[in-house]
Amino acid sequence: MIPRETLKKIRRIEIRTRRSVNDVFAGRYHSVFKGQGMEFQEVREYVPGDDIRSIDWNVTARTGSPHVKKFTEERELTVMLLVDISASNRFGSTAQLKRDLAAEIAAVLAFSAITNHDRVGLILFSDRVEKHVPPAKGPTHVLRVISEILNAKPTSPRTDLEPALRYLNHVVRRRSVAFLISDFIAPPCEHLLRVTARRHDLVSLVVGDKRESALPAVGLVDFEDAETGQRIVLDTSHAPTRRALLARHTERRQALLRTLARARSDAIELNAGEPYGRELVRFFRAREKRR
Repeated sequence: MIPRETLKKIRRIEIRTRRSVNDVFAGRYHSVFKGQGMEFQEVREYVPGDDIRSIDWNVTARTGSPHVKKFTEERELTVMLLVDISASNRFGSTAQLKRDLAAEIAAVLAFSAITNHDRVGLILFSDRVEKHVPPAKGPTHVLRVISEILNAKPTSPRTDLEPALRYLNHVVRRRSVAFLISDFIAPPCEHLLRVTARRHDLVSLVVGDKRESALPAVGLVDFEDAETGQRIVLDTSHAPTRRALLARHTERRQALLRTLARARSDAIELNAGEPYGRELVRFFRAREKRR
């Protein structure tokens, strides 16, 4: 039974995401993600221009005229949502936390998947796998997936991508579309990202907040690292300090994007409290062009 307060949150997310799913993402989602293979449809007579490699020699011999096998793309996909629920995702400088944005993005992707009759699974992680919901279909299942994200209480505050990626590769044997939703404030794991991107269609959604790089000038601020507990006091009125923070964040971001590119994972950058539709549409359009 899903608690009433959680149902209210899910309902709000569903209302916000429904138009995006129906009007924008569902059609593009269908066109850019491939099925698991080709499914046999029928045998028909050969016509000039058909690929001779598709000739069904048994039927051809039996009928005395050439026939070919016709296939259609098998559409059903397994979509895996790997969602980071570590402590750093509880940060937010607006009404929306990074974790709230992750839940909303996961909802958009999950509703898009079931609109196309695909299965959706969930892996929640911190520096370990916190929860696994096996792939299934249907609106009720999507409600459970969103509820698990909203109600998750991680046993560890830290982040590590490796356990989640290893678990995905071990549990999901067939190729899936894997959406890795995280702020990526974690130890590097380029090799495992590369391995995962070979096994699955890996899409990395980098969730952030603009105040992580651009601090307002408000004087002395006592910061605490949500994952380590380490504290530091910064003078945000000191312009060189703000510039140094921005430069460090920019360098880290560019290094992450280079890592994901080398691993052959698509990357989408999103900020809490900001519209995400344009970035998702841009991603889908880029995928469509590649196909």
